Amino acid sequence: MYSRSQERDDDYRRRYSRQDVQYTANRNQQPLESSMNLSQRPTAMGYHYSGESHDLKDKREESGYCFGILIVLSYFLVVITFPLSLCVCLKVVQEYERAVIFRLGRILENGARGPGLFFILPCVDTYSKVDLRTVTFDVPPQEILTKDSVTVAVDAVVYFRIFNSVISITNVEDAAKSTKLLAATTLRNVLGTKTLHEILAERDKIDNVIQTSLDEATDPWGVKVERVEVKDVRLPVALQKAMAAEAEASRDARAKFIAAEGEMKASRGLKEAADIINQSPIAMQLRYLQTLTQIAAEKNSTIVFPIPIELLQAVAPNRR
Repeated sequence: MYSRSQERDDDYRRRYSRQDVQYTANRNQQPLESSMNLSQRPTAMGYHYSGESHDLKDKREESGYCFGILIVLSYFLVVITFPLSLCVCLKVVQEYERAVIFRLGRILENGARGPGLFFILPCVDTYSKVDLRTVTFDVPPQEILTKDSVTVAVDAVVYFRIFNSVISITNVEDAAKSTKLLAATTLRNVLGTKTLHEILAERDKIDNVIQTSLDEATDPWGVKVERVEVKDVRLPVALQKAMAAEAEASRDARAKFIAAEGEMKASRGLKEAADIINQSPIAMQLRYLQTLTQIAAEKNSTIVFPIPIELLQAVAPNRR
């Protein structure tokens, strides 16, 4: 008995020393790039994930006789209580859900189950359901001090979904809650490096920066951040009044400039008209008659005493 136990221990050491050396060699050969595919990344558990297909075989955790005895007893319990055991053993998950099954604390080799019907063993199997639909949540308003020392309150909306149900259960306690907290922190960090003008004018760029940062941070949790939108930027009341006064002053200055430019053009036109009338004396008489016609067309109490132009011309040289 002792020799058999010793042989098993020696075989255990040799086998896992080779696995550790191979795992270390694989880690050294893999490039540490941020754009590496998820199927090429070694996770914290030492497994390689690719979508919903997982290789969860870990021979280092084989429990031996005790594990097998409990499994056999569980199957025996199912057989002797058949068909009543089907009510406990058969479970259903929806099309948008996956079930991650733990057998005596270890994930089964096939990873997540579903959609549809699946089988669990009583007393030894537990499972957790994971929703794969896109989830939307509002980031609470964050008080942010911008790069130009202006305090603003900014809120946003985030769209995310779980793309890998296994690591969303094993790598993080609550993937949805962790994503929400991280989104609030990332929003403050990104907007703190922007000026007020950039926040108001470059929302699309800011949304892309926040979405990229969140997606990279939540990738080890099996979470894909699909979209981030900054909803509202609320300014202090005093700053709003100051900006309104500045805009009003700018509009007034522009209006005065336009009025002055119009008067300049009008005076230039009057000068040209006076030069033309001075060249032809009869033009003044025609203009006088046209003015009388306009006055007569209006219904008013204006009394007009026509004075001959010649009389005015006779008086003008005497004044000189």
